[in-house]
Amino acid sequence: MKITEQFLKKILVSPSLISEKDFDLIKKKALAEKKSLINAILDQGLIFDEQLGRLIADEIQLPFVNLQKTKIKKDILNIIPEIVARQQETIAFEKSQEGLKVALSDPENIELREFIERKTGEKVLPYYATEKDIKETLKCYKREIKEVFDELINKALEELKKTVKAESLPIIKMVDLILSYGYENRASDIHFEPYQKKTILRYRIDGILYDVLTLPETIHEFLISRIKILADLRTDIHEAAQDGHFSFSFPDEKADIRVSIVPIEEGEKAVLRLLSERARRFDLEGLGVGNKETEIIGKNIKKSWGMTLVSGPTGCGKTTTLYAILKILNTREVNICTIEDPVEYDIEGVNQIQVNPKTGLNFSKGLKAIIRQDPNIIMVGEIRDEETSKLAINAAMTGHLVLSTFHATDAATTIPRLLEMGAESFLISTTLNLIIAQRLVRKICSKCIESYEISPEKIAQLLGKDLVLKLPRTKEGKILLFRGRGCSLCYKTGYLGRTGIFEALEIKEPIKKLIIEKATADQIKNKAQELGMRTMIEDGLKKAEKGITTLEEILRATKE
Repeated sequence: MKITEQFLKKILVSPSLISEKDFDLIKKKALAEKKSLINAILDQGLIFDEQLGRLIADEIQLPFVNLQKTKIKKDILNIIPEIVARQQETIAFEKSQEGLKVALSDPENIELREFIERKTGEKVLPYYATEKDIKETLKCYKREIKEVFDELINKALEELKKTVKAESLPIIKMVDLILSYGYENRASDIHFEPYQKKTILRYRIDGILYDVLTLPETIHEFLISRIKILADLRTDIHEAAQDGHFSFSFPDEKADIRVSIVPIEEGEKAVLRLLSERARRFDLEGLGVGNKETEIIGKNIKKSWGMTLVSGPTGCGKTTTLYAILKILNTREVNICTIEDPVEYDIEGVNQIQVNPKTGLNFSKGLKAIIRQDPNIIMVGEIRDEETSKLAINAAMTGHLVLSTFHATDAATTIPRLLEMGAESFLISTTLNLIIAQRLVRKICSKCIESYEISPEKIAQLLGKDLVLKLPRTKEGKILLFRGRGCSLCYKTGYLGRTGIFEALEIKEPIKKLIIEKATADQIKNKAQELGMRTMIEDGLKKAEKGITTLEEILRATKE
């Protein structure tokens, strides 16, 4: 069944779930970005995948199934061969007295239903499942990485008894497998850590490092050599740090892999960062920015000059937020230039410069060069020293819109930190438009989410009385929150994916006055809250209240 524009309009616009204006805007966006209309609608966050799936199922008069919330036995899954399941986008998920329950993204595929009935001798009971849900569930066909690696390692050790030539070993297959499993499990980084008699393979998933495999020390050198070859690094150098990158083709896309190799006491340690296209598909809403903050950001980035800073610690998604802002600003009417370390993603229509210490090209020199390139908008990867801060402020004063990241614990702390760098208070007050501060928190797994009640007194001990008053109560006076029990989909963690928590400090007149007076961060923060700023922890509590994340995650992310 082809889900047409008219079909989607009927189930979404007619009942006023999405306005006709929003629908038309999304349609234009889908055409511009060459993506399906249904995926463009989901990317906007105006409706969730399950909600849309249920609407489609009701319209075509078929039962709906959410496979992510369904426990599927391996023997039932394997009734339909993996190759057929992938090509036809179908999953067998349950067997009953009435027949075999099969999820299909195209329930009108009569030939497929007949094929399954012939193969199994069972009557097919068709259910509708979304394309996205089926693609996620197809991962269940994969054997555990440990099982596959045990086979490969045993083969490698047998070969090592005969020869020490790397070409005789399945090293290429091993590295490919490590990358593929990392990608499928949404790993942002892959670590190869050598020890005296073993190597530990670790994946960073949703910001947390997990031990995945223990590999024999005998193959460590071969794995590192393979990575060096892919990244075009020197294989004969073992006592110096080396950085490189390469591209790797996954089933869905070609991703950039950034490589860092350093010598440690036990050998060479390698860390691979996966820079996936899917990581940069988000707009502000998709990153977790609330409606109020999105409106504030939108208003300030429309200004023709001034500075917007994104603050937070390393690894909290600051650059991703800047890319989402650039995505909004990137039109043919403006000249956008960036200086980055490194350039994480190529953006068509944006002039991106890579910092290069070997040639002396740092942020300050790159920024000086950019100003001579007639830019409207300048993005500086990070303000980390006095020279760069003064150049950025000067550029913002002279008619450019400047975007950058900054290391500070929250939005208000950014201002005293700029003053410490030598920036003049009156210049900061004149040029600074907006400070966004953020953290990343893990999202509760949708498959194993459960609610629970907690006493206000217990939360008050953790958060303070003022914040507890903002949380709604049940009839019994308790506070309703959510958590993940832990399941096979989330590897028993209770979490799946990440989102951001944000605060947006708009530099209004009362804040400008405090900057000139060189007020403390606490004074600036208190005034900003009086003027309506929602803090990161308040934003996090809203997300915890909605079942997006947990109270524990908010506390973990916001503790100083």
